[in-house]
Amino acid sequence: MRILFIYPNLNAQIGFNYGVAFLSGILKSHGHKTKLLNINEKLGYPLDLSRIKKDIVLFDPQLIGISMVTNQYHYCLEIASAIKKEFAVPVVGGGIHATADPQGVMASGAFDFLCVGEGENALRELADRLEKGKDCSNIPNLWVKVNGKIVKNKVAPFFDLAALPPKDYEVFDFQKMIDAKGGWVGVMASRGCPYRCTYCFNHQVVNLYKKDLGVSEGRLHYIRYHSTAEVIKELKYLLDRYRNIKTFIFDDDIFTLNNPYLLEFCAQYQQEIGLPFVVNGHVKNFDLEKAIALKEAGCIIVKFGLESGSERVRLEILNRKMTNRDIVNSFDAAHQAGLHTSAFVMFGFPYETKEDMVMTIKLLARIKPGRFRWSIFFPYVNTDAYLIAKQGGFINDTKISQVDNFFEESCLDLGPELNLRVDKLQKVFPWYVNRYTEWPCASLYDELVQEVEGLSFERWNEIKETMIQRDQKISDRMVNAGMLHFAIKYNPFMGVRSDYFLDEGKNRIAE
Repeated sequence: MRILFIYPNLNAQIGFNYGVAFLSGILKSHGHKTKLLNINEKLGYPLDLSRIKKDIVLFDPQLIGISMVTNQYHYCLEIASAIKKEFAVPVVGGGIHATADPQGVMASGAFDFLCVGEGENALRELADRLEKGKDCSNIPNLWVKVNGKIVKNKVAPFFDLAALPPKDYEVFDFQKMIDAKGGWVGVMASRGCPYRCTYCFNHQVVNLYKKDLGVSEGRLHYIRYHSTAEVIKELKYLLDRYRNIKTFIFDDDIFTLNNPYLLEFCAQYQQEIGLPFVVNGHVKNFDLEKAIALKEAGCIIVKFGLESGSERVRLEILNRKMTNRDIVNSFDAAHQAGLHTSAFVMFGFPYETKEDMVMTIKLLARIKPGRFRWSIFFPYVNTDAYLIAKQGGFINDTKISQVDNFFEESCLDLGPELNLRVDKLQKVFPWYVNRYTEWPCASLYDELVQEVEGLSFERWNEIKETMIQRDQKISDRMVNAGMLHFAIKYNPFMGVRSDYFLDEGKNRIAE
């Protein structure tokens, strides 16, 4: 059977879709043929319905799968609706948005099937049955439209990752993606996360499986690992198959969670791969032993999600049960081991105050990561954070259906003063951080921040698109004067220390 995947990823960074890679891999292992339309402007495929229709005609699929994330759902729906009007081909939806809001997706009328939860076995079974003309109405993890009604099949238990065939990289124009990202390649060694942050889909997935299977969370086996041997084998395959790979980025939710696994991996990686790599850590389970092991294995960056410098916001709004002391200790350990660090923060939360935002800024100034990446809070549908924002009356219903990403604008209405402040932070966030350091540059950036904060809504909107260029000019002056500072580098929502980006010839960061 021929299955066409469509992955809209518009007005966003180039991203590797692990779900599609696994799905295509299992389908091909069962004799099916797959193709992917990776819809992203940077990859030369903007949203063009006529082009999509031509590609459908050329491939002549017997099943079309659309991978959905919430920010891109309006594009997915537009594409699926256009397909239903012109082609008599069944359409199956999947991806995290399908699991988060299956009722809403199926109510659109644009999908015949919907994968909820992990979809590898469900999609493989669907393709097998469709090819043989068999009934598809009772496949686990699949919602099915039958005679105008929706059959909602329960999920099957989580499976052992060792049962999966290798991911299919060939379905992507993978060399083009590698080159576009400067040789940085994303991989994953595990699935699952032990934490239940309100803004993340993990708690929705866990709750779905607990309900359908009638078991406690501890018996779900949600957190699973590929063996270190499997991971090393995959990395070697990529290095043999593709050119220009310079750095591996492990996109696991928390790579440093399992200490024995981490130490085993580091030993094997150092011996058999040797390329620089990047991992995600968590401040509740990171220490000097892990930092040293990572550094010795070739890790160049460890990334931590901080989200807010306000312990109140983290606890009451985000359910992130960690202290600022945990954060400081983890960054100290990483820096002591010689690791470059990255911090992820957000602002624009419901019930967040100006003082909370200042706490985030001051925390970054204190820990001095090698870089930090900021985003604007986005309430993913049906998450606990979404319910908090919805019940508080913060969500702008028009904006939430139109915002493509969580970097450029907020879909919340926090009131005129905070709305303007969020918009200003989004453009020149490093200025605010520099202001609170003890570096010699602090006084200059204090003047710049006062200037920005004094701008009216109208004046700010006139000049805000020039701020990145202005930041670059100021940074150039700081560099010439030998003054340490953070500047906007690599993309419009990343602040990088000047002593790092001056050495970018060795440590070019593509993300």
